[in-house]
Amino acid sequence: MLAMGVSLDARIAIEDLYATYVALLDARDYDPWIELFVEDCVYQVKARENEERGFPLAALAFESKGMLRDRIFGITNTLFHEPYYQRHLVTNFRIRVDERAGYRVDANYLVCRTKAGELTEVYNTGRFRDRVVELDGAFFFAEKRAIYDSELIPNSLIYPI
Repeated sequence: MLAMGVSLDARIAIEDLYATYVALLDARDYDPWIELFVEDCVYQVKARENEERGFPLAALAFESKGMLRDRIFGITNTLFHEPYYQRHLVTNFRIRVDERAGYRVDANYLVCRTKAGELTEVYNTGRFRDRVVELDGAFFFAEKRAIYDSELIPNSLIYPI
C-alpha cells in the first residue's frame, strides 16, 4: 500500500541519496557509488516504450551489487572509447511510503554529455522509478530504474545513468 505521508527527515535523506548518487557518477567515483545500493539490488536502463508495454527488454540490466561491480570494472579497465563528461540533473521528486518495501520514488532526470572540443549535448532524459530502503538509519537503492524517453539512444551507453 502506497501512502504520501513521508516524514521531512526521510524526504531530506532520500533527496540527499540522489544528490550523492549523481555527484559520484559525475565525478566517476564508482566505488562509493556502488555502496549506495543493497546487495540484491536491481538496476535497469530501459526505453519508455518497453516500460509502458510491459516488455522486459532493457539496454542495461543488473540484478545485484556484484553485477554493478563487474560493469564498473569493465568501464574502468577494459572499455576504450572517446572520453566524455556527464552532468546529471534530478528534479521533481515524488516520494511515497510503501509499507511493504520502503519508499517508492519517481523523479525526472536529464544527463548532458560533453566531449573535448565539442558543445555540450543532451545525452539522455527520462524518469527514475526507484525503490529506496532504510537500513540502520541510512538509505539505499533497492531498485533503480532509469526509463529514458527516446526510442533512440547513442550506440554506446557506457556510464550509468
